[in-house]
Amino acid sequence: MKKVNLILLTVIAIALVGCSSENGELTGVLGRRQWFHPQPIGSVYIPTGSIHIGATEQDVPMAMLAPNKQISVSAFYMDETEITNNEYRQFVYAVVDSMMRSKLEYTSEFDNGIGTTYQVLDYEKRIDKNIDMGAVQDMYYNESESYYRQKQLDIRKLEYKYTYIDLKAAAALKRQDAYKRSRADFKKEKIVKIYPDTLVFIRDFTYSYNEPLSQVYFWHPKYDDYPVVGVSWHQARAFSFWRTQHLNSFYDRHEEPTTTEFRLPTEYEWEYAARGGRDQNLYPWGNYYVKNAKGCSLANYKPGRGEYVSDGGHYPIRVNSYFPNDFGLYDMSGNVAEWTSTAYETNTNLFSHDNNPDYQFEVKEDDPDIAETLKRKVIRGGSWKDVAYYLQCGTRTYEYQDSCNSYTGFRCVMSYIGRSNKDKK
Repeated sequence: MKKVNLILLTVIAIALVGCSSENGELTGVLGRRQWFHPQPIGSVYIPTGSIHIGATEQDVPMAMLAPNKQISVSAFYMDETEITNNEYRQFVYAVVDSMMRSKLEYTSEFDNGIGTTYQVLDYEKRIDKNIDMGAVQDMYYNESESYYRQKQLDIRKLEYKYTYIDLKAAAALKRQDAYKRSRADFKKEKIVKIYPDTLVFIRDFTYSYNEPLSQVYFWHPKYDDYPVVGVSWHQARAFSFWRTQHLNSFYDRHEEPTTTEFRLPTEYEWEYAARGGRDQNLYPWGNYYVKNAKGCSLANYKPGRGEYVSDGGHYPIRVNSYFPNDFGLYDMSGNVAEWTSTAYETNTNLFSHDNNPDYQFEVKEDDPDIAETLKRKVIRGGSWKDVAYYLQCGTRTYEYQDSCNSYTGFRCVMSYIGRSNKDKK
């Protein structure tokens, strides 16, 4: 019996050597298929390049918020439009579905391959409409809170929990110190309430009647293709993480390599994409005017005092209503401003690196008020309520990471894996 086992081990060893080398030469691991980064639906490819960022014309207040600087940016995919109400609603529905499955204990056993098993949600099992609703009753408003005797989800209960790895914290350690630390030290957990604030149209403006928009803007099918608003920076980032998991779980099921994560763009990626491959252009469409030769507005903004409608939009309007820039991106200026991942500092352009520049700083919600200014995140592009200055590619401004309003939305990017998509040729 021992002799048989010895022969078997010898055969396995020979087979492994045969698979890993050819004639004793260094060949690399054989059998790996060629792979090209799939382009997410609804995105455009932004190639690697260099460009001058910052103010394109004279800085009238001499604030020096956006001094000119040349940078290089790596390739990425970017959503061609802002995330719409209907796209964000898919995220909300997915969270509701997961919460219900958890409460109904729709789980299955998962083996991680190293001897550990644990329970995961079973998404293959259909939720029966005739189930006993007692298990999920707390997800709905009680009788005293419900309006017009309708059964409605309690949006305050809709939370999304996710974990991520703090790579910057790990990289900040010296190598010898990192070896002594547990990987669990760098796992971070976030719990985010994900339903948009539908009252922002009322909160943002005093002595103004905006109740109709607050009542129907997010849920009504008429507004499906309008940009989602009323989402904070935390909610936008949670959406990006969910979107990554949603896509990569598809690749896992088909045993395909996963991709890089969806995320908010850095403010420099945003500006590079907004300029559409042009250098020193004032607006995404490439000239110094907000109207074309026929007198038609090129974005949804506030053309004059009390004048909102002459550009074709009064409030936020349907995405891709205006012409795209040279990269194929819609509404990089106007309609709604957009969150970026970058923390706001007045002189970021001066100290940030010139190769994929960025500055990130995250403040916990329970940090003291002295850290309030550190909660500022850069927003770009201007909105339906802003004058033309905020539509300029180089204009920088901010909102607080836990705030939300009726004029700020977002779009996602995904870093491209490879030098260029032209490598396919």
